[in-house]
Amino acid sequence: MLPLSLADPGEEVVVRRVGGSPEVKKHLEDLGFTAGSTATVITSLNGNVIVKVRESRVAISDEMARKIMV
Repeated sequence: MLPLSLADPGEEVVVRRVGGSPEVKKHLEDLGFTAGSTATVITSLNGNVIVKVRESRVAISDEMARKIMV
């Protein structure tokens, strides 16, 4: 397992688990980052990561991306 922030752009990965405080975990799960879901890193720049998850594109901070294990 590795954090989503280290996934290669364009690579489809499966979310294994979501960490962090209960508030952070709930926020990420509300965005679609649940165990078993697929995610694709579109790009990573300036400390932000743009990810395609559940047919949507979301931008999260690199810190948040480190809490998502794939």
